[in-house]
Amino acid sequence: MKKIVEHRKILGANKEMKLDELKSLYRNFMKEFHPDKFQDNDENKIHAEEKSKKIIEAYHSLVSIAPETNESNKEEYAETIANAGIKDIEYKAKRLRIDFNNGCSYEYISVPENTYVKLINADSQARFIRRHISTSFIYRQVSKSAVTV
Repeated sequence: MKKIVEHRKILGANKEMKLDELKSLYRNFMKEFHPDKFQDNDENKIHAEEKSKKIIEAYHSLVSIAPETNESNKEEYAETIANAGIKDIEYKAKRLRIDFNNGCSYEYISVPENTYVKLINADSQARFIRRHISTSFIYRQVSKSAVTV
């Protein structure tokens, strides 16, 4: 959650912003800080490169968790959660990444360690994910399905 707040701060965005508003903010910042604008001054160009990298990272991060993004992927997400087996689970710094057998991977943000421990010890990890994780935490798709169903 800390990263999300940081990314919102970089773009001057708030929780309620729509994708088109985020896109507009992103474009305006990139016009201002695009490294090509600073061909004459190497110091300013380096600063602009660093700033534009942060802007790009913030934008992509916020777009990936936006409600509109999740809504457009809702069907694939539901299908994955309901039917795809779990290939791998990784937990690091309150981020839970679940790789599914259909090639999709999702990252859940701000997952408490005790929830992760309960997941690992659950009789059915897939059922635990459906009941306690899939609808309870902010998530983003980190890789798309390579296998078409």
